Amino acid sequence: MKPEDALRHLGGVAMTRKLRARGVSESAIRSAVRRGSIQRVERGVLGLPGADPVLVAAVMSKSLLTCASAASRYGLWLLHKPAEPHYWQSNGRRTEGCTSHRLALSQPRPSEPYVALPDVLLHALFCLPPLEALVMVESAYIRGDITLDYLDRYLLGNRAGQARGVLAKVDRGAGSLLETLARVLFRDVGIRTETQVWIEGIGTVDFLLEGFLIIELDGIAFHLDPRQFKKDRRRDNEAIRKGLLVLRFFYDDVVYEPDKMLRQVREVLLQGPARLWSN
Repeated sequence: MKPEDALRHLGGVAMTRKLRARGVSESAIRSAVRRGSIQRVERGVLGLPGADPVLVAAVMSKSLLTCASAASRYGLWLLHKPAEPHYWQSNGRRTEGCTSHRLALSQPRPSEPYVALPDVLLHALFCLPPLEALVMVESAYIRGDITLDYLDRYLLGNRAGQARGVLAKVDRGAGSLLETLARVLFRDVGIRTETQVWIEGIGTVDFLLEGFLIIELDGIAFHLDPRQFKKDRRRDNEAIRKGLLVLRFFYDDVVYEPDKMLRQVREVLLQGPARLWSN
């Protein structure tokens, strides 16, 4: 195998011994370095030109990315980018300026310098605040990449109590990170919350609260396309005609001002369903 091919299979950066284990000879490595098709990042570490610096840093630390730092590698929802890298480290290694994970891995390590998906999620459940862990797990669960039973079998003992509580809130109804956050917020305060509800003449709405309040969420990528804007407002109008109420919230409302959003929702719920004028 060529050194370049081996490095691509290993995520673009790897310890020299990993290439040797794949049958790459030292002479082939030296030739590739002279050609500039691979680089010696430091003693014992090789990388492709332009290799991801996040992965390079992990390999140089003799670590594997995990938890929030590995979320993007698996396309998981992530509420907040980590302030420092999360590494899985073995043999007593500890790197300054990182969050170190030492929970035993449930699956063999993949070729790339980050742990397998189930371990990313397990580490998140033990490490992150509940909502941040929830959105990561739920995004994998909705795609069918993990089962809750698999994760649950590793959540043993008193230390895993919070993690089990997070797992109990995982649902398939969400179509986005925002929907997961809003659903948990509403249900945690006792609001009867239905998700992805089909209403004749309106279509599918994000939430129906207490049977009469429609909640629609416009994500960070929301754009005021004239046709979509008109369609949404006509849906809102039809909802009002049917005696339903409608509130719309944006990304900032859900992520940064959840208390304010919840207060507005409660105020409308207290008013009760709309009363249409009768002829």
